[in-house]
Amino acid sequence: MSEAEGERMGVATALVRSSFLVNAVYAESSREHGLTPQQGQLLCVLMPRPYGMSELGGVLGLAKSSLTGLVDRSAQRGLVRREPDPEDARAVRVALTSEGARLAKEFYAETTRRVESLAENLDETDRRVLSALLAEVVFDNKVPVVFMDFGAAPPTQS
Repeated sequence: MSEAEGERMGVATALVRSSFLVNAVYAESSREHGLTPQQGQLLCVLMPRPYGMSELGGVLGLAKSSLTGLVDRSAQRGLVRREPDPEDARAVRVALTSEGARLAKEFYAETTRRVESLAENLDETDRRVLSALLAEVVFDNKVPVVFMDFGAAPPTQS
């Protein structure tokens, strides 16, 4: 156990404190890969496929101007590119470049390893229960897919 042996937290406290913990790991991993946490999120979201700008804004929870700035900065670094949307000639999609895909894969693997290590003191049964309960919370609240479990299905890049 931790601070107070056997002390229990309420759901809200546990979830909020867990989110701070995961965000700190995510920020550290981003920094070490020369990314901002937002760029790390963008790369992970784009790993399976390109997204249109409005869909991407919805997934990342960003206003149009913030998303445009993020995509512009990432494109200047050679991590993403804008490409025509095959379904709408007026729209563009954002896709990973080969450098972006390489960095996304490294960042994803390292970040996954670090986040998983947060629960290394739990036995396998507790890890499965924790995963199932958190998945239920995520699915019930329709959380956008900002970080996938590529262990279940390999990523594809269009």
